Amino acid sequence: MNQSIRRNFAEYYIYFMMYSILGWIYEVFLEVVVYRWGFSNRGVLFGPYCIIYGVGALILILCLGGLQKKRLYLGKILITPLLVFISIVAITTVLELIASYIMEFTQGGWLWDYTRFSFNFQGRIALNPSIRFGIGGMIFLYILQPLFKKLTDRMSDRTLYTVSLFLLVLFAADVIYTYCF
Repeated sequence: MNQSIRRNFAEYYIYFMMYSILGWIYEVFLEVVVYRWGFSNRGVLFGPYCIIYGVGALILILCLGGLQKKRLYLGKILITPLLVFISIVAITTVLELIASYIMEFTQGGWLWDYTRFSFNFQGRIALNPSIRFGIGGMIFLYILQPLFKKLTDRMSDRTLYTVSLFLLVLFAADVIYTYCF
């Protein structure tokens, strides 16, 4: 495998894991601190990850990285951030809808219920969470991802591959533990 492709794959896997874990932390924070419902594991695996956040982050990086770097104007007003925000809302809403159907098919239901929100569709998606995902996506793309990119850029190939392999083994063990025991 080409060294550059191998390095990119390892970086993206680390991003996937970091955002899956951050997504889990966000979900648990909402459940425990904001809504005061008490703790429950918000992921589908034993460990602290919400895979949909990791997948969503990778999709946003791949789909919006180019748009984010452009400087698009409407008259004298820079509209690139607005276009990025709208794109994040659209992509994450569609991803959440698809994920709800996949979870319903594979597990008999999905992990959230938006029926209490206005402008919801079957309790699967709603305007309020979509706007929050847009805001979170902006923080992620403009603040967190540049920091994570600097972190992985500073890693030697050996360190990057070791960390990504360790995370892969840990994740595989979690999948096996969750679904086989």
